[in-house]
Amino acid sequence: MKVMLIGKTGSGKTTLIQRLNNQKLEYKKTQMVSYEGQIIDTPGEYVENKSYYRALNVISIDVDIVVLVQASNDDEVIFPPQFSTMFSGKKVYGLITKKDLCENTEKIKKYLEDAGVEKIFEIGLNDSKSLKILQENLG
Repeated sequence: MKVMLIGKTGSGKTTLIQRLNNQKLEYKKTQMVSYEGQIIDTPGEYVENKSYYRALNVISIDVDIVVLVQASNDDEVIFPPQFSTMFSGKKVYGLITKKDLCENTEKIKKYLEDAGVEKIFEIGLNDSKSLKILQENLG
């Protein structure tokens, strides 16, 4: 299955891809849309700037699953209510990253629920169990 990750700059999208692909973790800023096998990594600016929403919609055409990524330690709501509806016919999941940095993720879950996600997953940096569950759900 083809997957697209959308989230704010620094939310952990690129690190997640490196973990899913068993790559060495290298912290780098994604400058442009990148394709890593079956995963599409989008720059944070694409969700931070509403003028890029059309680009997200176009990129999503060939994907099966859209994942909205929100870091557990980020209190800013980046996804507007019902954001998921712009990806008509796609599964839209929520992913809370950096779980190890915040014990209570209820507020972040609410942000993702308001955005309209179907399922929510949580993962920390060294959380191999959650990574495996996520891999299984992403196909």
